[in-house]
Amino acid sequence: MPIPGLAEQGIAFKTIGEAIYLRNHVMSKLDAASSTVDPDLRRKLLTFTFVGGGFAGIEALAELEDMARYATRYYENIEPTDLRWVLVEAAGRILPEVRESLGVYTVLQLERRGIEVYLSTLAKSFENGHVMLSDGTEFDSDTIVWTAGVKANPVLAGSDLPLDDRGRLRATATLRVDGVPDVWTAGDNAAVPDLSRTDEDPDALCAPNAQHAVRQANLLARNVIAVLRDHEPKQYFHKNVGSVASLGLHKGVADVYNVKAKGFIAWAMHRGYHVARVPTFNRKFRVVADWLLSGLLRREVISMGQINNPRADFDRVAQG
Repeated sequence: MPIPGLAEQGIAFKTIGEAIYLRNHVMSKLDAASSTVDPDLRRKLLTFTFVGGGFAGIEALAELEDMARYATRYYENIEPTDLRWVLVEAAGRILPEVRESLGVYTVLQLERRGIEVYLSTLAKSFENGHVMLSDGTEFDSDTIVWTAGVKANPVLAGSDLPLDDRGRLRATATLRVDGVPDVWTAGDNAAVPDLSRTDEDPDALCAPNAQHAVRQANLLARNVIAVLRDHEPKQYFHKNVGSVASLGLHKGVADVYNVKAKGFIAWAMHRGYHVARVPTFNRKFRVVADWLLSGLLRREVISMGQINNPRADFDRVAQG
């Protein structure tokens, strides 16, 4: 996005590596804030800004706020009220995948925790960590997390394949690239028609998320085999049965089969859905065991900083 300072200051939240880095980053800011006597620097270090009110932004913000608030008990000079958490969303609501009442409920829950929510607001600049919003609000923040939208891989722009206005490959419902029958596509880079929504929107496309990507990949493999055997490929159709989101430990919202849930029940539904998607029984068992132990013991709030740059010590010694 052409926002001044975003490329230099922004942190994404798309990969496991970015998630680990962001967790360590937040913990390092608490360490730095506890060691400074400069009030302006301290305020900047303890201000965390998230742009994007979809699932990625809301879950990242809520989980990290919950963890950081718990971690303040280990700092004698940092109180939970010293932390400032800000959510910026261009639309007039958050979590568009769930019904509007649950989106309103989520905003109220976040605000009760002291999180500032700016709806219908655009980010104008992040230069040098100085945040400027479209409503005139300005403040300094040393943590800027960008989760607003998904961009197609730029390598597609250098191809001669047909692209839509968002840079994704135009595809048919059988996952073939439109007009190029021997080329197949799926996932975030594919603009696949969403047949489950054609009644309300004839031009609806599948959202770029893991739920569609995994199912499209399975169908794509079957369709390629079918074509090789002179059979007709099948169309991709997946009707969304609902959505779940975690808002921190034992907190969540869910809208599944037109049944909405809040609090602990929604959080348990969120955990149950995700562990069901973990591959192999061995990994499922390890994940569930880890969650159970985490529920019995205290939170783990140690930063594993060396993960961010594992070669730093070796490079320092080698170049010395």
